[in-house]
Amino acid sequence: MTEKTNLVGNAQTLRPAQVAGCTPAQVVQWLAEQDLTARELQGTRVMTGLTMDSREVQEGDLYVALGGAKAHGASFVEAALKLGASALLTDAEGLEIAQASTDIPDDFGIIVCEDLRRAVGPLSARIYNSQPDDGSAPRLFAMTGTNGKTTSTYMINSIMKALGHTTGLIGTIEILAGGQAIPSKLTTPESPHVHSLIALMREQNITAAAMEVSSHALDYRRVDGIRYDISGFTNLTQDHLDQHGTMQSYFESKAELFTPQRSRRAVITVDDEWGEKMAQGAADAMGAENVVRLATAHGAGLTALPAHCGAADWALVDVARHGIGHTFTVQCGDGTKLTTSTQLPADFNVSNAALAAVMVYESALDGAERELIEKVLADPATLTPVVPGRMQLISTAPTALVDFAHNPDALKRALEAIEPASSEGKIIIVFGATGERDQTKRPIMGEIAASYADIVVVTDDDPHGEAAAPIREAIVTGALTAVEGGARARQVLNLEPRSHAIAEAINLAGPADSILIAGRGHEVAQDVAGTDIELDDRVETAKALEEAGFTVLEAYSTERK
Repeated sequence: MTEKTNLVGNAQTLRPAQVAGCTPAQVVQWLAEQDLTARELQGTRVMTGLTMDSREVQEGDLYVALGGAKAHGASFVEAALKLGASALLTDAEGLEIAQASTDIPDDFGIIVCEDLRRAVGPLSARIYNSQPDDGSAPRLFAMTGTNGKTTSTYMINSIMKALGHTTGLIGTIEILAGGQAIPSKLTTPESPHVHSLIALMREQNITAAAMEVSSHALDYRRVDGIRYDISGFTNLTQDHLDQHGTMQSYFESKAELFTPQRSRRAVITVDDEWGEKMAQGAADAMGAENVVRLATAHGAGLTALPAHCGAADWALVDVARHGIGHTFTVQCGDGTKLTTSTQLPADFNVSNAALAAVMVYESALDGAERELIEKVLADPATLTPVVPGRMQLISTAPTALVDFAHNPDALKRALEAIEPASSEGKIIIVFGATGERDQTKRPIMGEIAASYADIVVVTDDDPHGEAAAPIREAIVTGALTAVEGGARARQVLNLEPRSHAIAEAINLAGPADSILIAGRGHEVAQDVAGTDIELDDRVETAKALEEAGFTVLEAYSTERK
């Protein structure tokens, strides 16, 4: 391993320092091992990296030129050559384009393969040696599901830190390597970047890393070539149907993670039919001995182990409210008990915490590590990490939280979690819906808001290129329909811009109320017609609270800044 150094660059430019290098002949051989046919046409230059973007080429790179929506990547071979590329991997169409448009040196490698997307991940793994056979790679955790991925990965890393590990994170909020933030141009990096990051983390002496794995990442082969030590499943609820079309298609994308090629072991939350179906599919694919079921009753817990609980399966029991969080126990069918707590609010965070605890326990190398895991879980701080924009508390009187809830299930569960302690308290919600995404969920979210909140303030989320007013109107229609049917809400407002909506909601609040600012969480810019407008819900909420005469938590107070 190399000495840990300060990292300068981003997820697209950072590379491991030690790369052995490979020849075109080796690339052809590696592709053959993946049942991919490739032809080496020419070249002797050694390759020490890989990229699919000609603008990201570094000295010694294999430039993979794929067909694109607007242009074929082979059209940019000349640019790749100027930046120091050693070789080109492309298809027959790309070869024709490259040879016709560029004077290619004889020592420049050319390799032709027709299934380029399937080739990139495994090739990246070999070139960067991201998971060597000697076991020096970080212990890798993957988390998939509709809701809870981010919080669960932060919880896993918190446990691993308490165990003495130096941790890494590849998530939708941020990428971290031993506490160093790595900027990224993409929410989910492409597979060459992921393999490069894992290899870089190994060089940085990082011993454990957690990664969010979305359906997009699986569908677009952004995690190809990675085999996780243990993968977890949170839940599956309506979201991303603009991409998948149906829940079954969405399920099938997620299920790709739970195969022996991608995961050694799995922990599946089985709180509904989708979870049970995922667990059965994983057991069929990976072998029942490698799949663990976890029952949490959506974080509410069970009164006892279910009768059908296997010796290796787990259940969440003895859940009790403690402050704004909960104490609880996860119990295994073999009698093992992990008693712990989290001070993150909401039942769903109990479910997230239980999943994180079981995944780390199931990843333990020996009995001594399992004993240490039990010990560190006894500390409430272990499962109470700060997760940006996830049930992030801004003030306590009123209780004001900023959360990323942006689909029907997440919105419902967040609202259920913030019921005021006083019977005089009311729930106020501010939210919208993202433009150019699943339109069917908009009235559903309006109905949910009206059913669980007293005051509903509908505003803009990220409209993107879609007109904002019709998005709000669709949500309002759902809310008003629910009100006409006897729903809880007594006031439904349609306000923009978002900062004004937040301020008006807080002006309607009293100290006993609960306020949820939902949908954008950690995001700091709002996309309106292709223009990013600076907007941070946490900042706007704190500002409005102070202007209304309320006290915010010290971290958000403008008086101390």
